[in-house]
Amino acid sequence: MLSRVAAVGRYLPLAMLFAMGPTVAMELPLPPPGEDIVGHIQVVKAKYEDTFADLGVANDLGYLEMISANPGVDAWLPGEGTEIILPTRFILPPGPREGVVINLAEYRMYYFPKGQNVVHTYPLGIGREGWGSPVAEARITGKVPNPGWTPPKSILEEHAANGDPLPSYVPPGPDNPLGPYKMTLSVPGYLIHGTNKKFGIGMRVSHGCFRMLNHNVVELGSMVPVGTAVRIINEPYKFGRSNGKIYLEAHAPLDDQGTPSIVDKHSAVINALLKRDDMAELSLDWELVREVVAAEDGLPVRIAGPARGVGARGIVQR
Repeated sequence: MLSRVAAVGRYLPLAMLFAMGPTVAMELPLPPPGEDIVGHIQVVKAKYEDTFADLGVANDLGYLEMISANPGVDAWLPGEGTEIILPTRFILPPGPREGVVINLAEYRMYYFPKGQNVVHTYPLGIGREGWGSPVAEARITGKVPNPGWTPPKSILEEHAANGDPLPSYVPPGPDNPLGPYKMTLSVPGYLIHGTNKKFGIGMRVSHGCFRMLNHNVVELGSMVPVGTAVRIINEPYKFGRSNGKIYLEAHAPLDDQGTPSIVDKHSAVINALLKRDDMAELSLDWELVREVVAAEDGLPVRIAGPARGVGARGIVQR
């Protein structure tokens, strides 16, 4: 039986497997016009003390991204020498490549700075069940370094009911849940901010706001101007082109009303495909599409293109 990493590697030509260098940071060059994929997957060998949370912070990846890309691996004790997939290859979200785009289903933000041919991408913590983050068109209306926090009444009441009362005001500092920086959105009550708890980035943990790793939110805050558009979408299935081939990236759908059925998931895939006018007439490998949808591993997989027989996941070992 193939190892997990070898099974993923079979989708990539050997020349690509060993030719690429590791990603240094999550500032990635944009692909040529008509192309949609950035970055490349990496494989690292775990050290004895590594956890998925630590590897996520070190590589700008969220916790659930790591879990999905590494099924069957113990997130808290992977084990010395265990090969860990870093899912650092992405199909860019659908729609205009401008401003900030947040895709709730992948717990990830993309920032397209104006006049630059790059994209910055960051993992996010988003709203938990009952406090879902909105799908909306918004703008950044303010930026505040070292913010204080005045908990809203709803959160004060929730904590009081749970026997964990909050103060009416939390000053700036290491105990502040907003971390070292916050950005206000034009959607009332919602923020992009840091955190005093690094665990939870890449999960449904907040009261609707968007949590970032502290070094990420400081970096973003230094780059993004007030007035920048923020487009919040919920797209678990992303299609993209690269080198004449078609790829699909699948994530677990967000749903507060129960787990979506297979029929619902396949309908969502078809709807996502129909949004791409340039793919409407393609002949896809629907058996492989079903496998990708079932896996929900967040890795772009080739589902159509010339010279079928070598698939589509891009991996770099280091």
